[in-house]
Amino acid sequence: MLWSLLTIAIGVYAGLCLVFLVFQRSFIYMPTPVTPAHAQAFTLEVPGAEVRISSRPHDGPRALVYFGGNAEDVAYTVPELAELFPDRAIYGMHYRGYSGSTGRPAETALRSDARALFELVHGRHPDVIVVGRSLGSSLAIQLAAEEPVTRLVLITPFESIRAIAQRVAPFLPMRLLLRDPYESWRYAPKVTCPTLVIAASHDEIVPLADTQRLVAAFPPDVATLRVLDGTDHNSVSGEADFWEALVNGK
Repeated sequence: MLWSLLTIAIGVYAGLCLVFLVFQRSFIYMPTPVTPAHAQAFTLEVPGAEVRISSRPHDGPRALVYFGGNAEDVAYTVPELAELFPDRAIYGMHYRGYSGSTGRPAETALRSDARALFELVHGRHPDVIVVGRSLGSSLAIQLAAEEPVTRLVLITPFESIRAIAQRVAPFLPMRLLLRDPYESWRYAPKVTCPTLVIAASHDEIVPLADTQRLVAAFPPDVATLRVLDGTDHNSVSGEADFWEALVNGK
């Protein structure tokens, strides 16, 4: 009887691991549909895919590149950023599988696409601010670590998705199963540009302590942490203080 129960338990556990292994990316990526808001988006050719970019063109040396959250349609964020930064061209990337972009989202592909967009933008505008929210914060921080980014803004950033996944399912061996760990902490020590980190005081997805550990990984005096009281992971951008911090960098 004991052996039978043990065999059943092992089978159930193995089944849970298999389910997570197969479906894990559906927990990370939540592609947005195509809407009329994407009519003016242009296409960026990248290896293996065509990535759609929503933008507000503007002549001159200044630009802002935005990477959104895992369920965010950046076509609606670009106009908001255009109002805040009237002197900058604005570019927002629709991840693979999102809003008309082809291909399937995965960490390696998204990081490569982010670099391709930055290189395109930097070739047109030498002064580039990079802003990343939630999932996009990990793409943004790597660009700032490796490319000539003028200023970096991270909104509700995490230390790593692996840490979040392990916290949600501590009974699963995430180091073996997780394909897209998004370890932002690896890039933070290499960032030298001025960095603003905006966190929500009651973030139910990325606890404040997680964001604080990420901030601690930056070199001294590079990153400034701004915590917006009474906000959570999604409501943080509903505060006037959020938009003011985004513009002023503090």
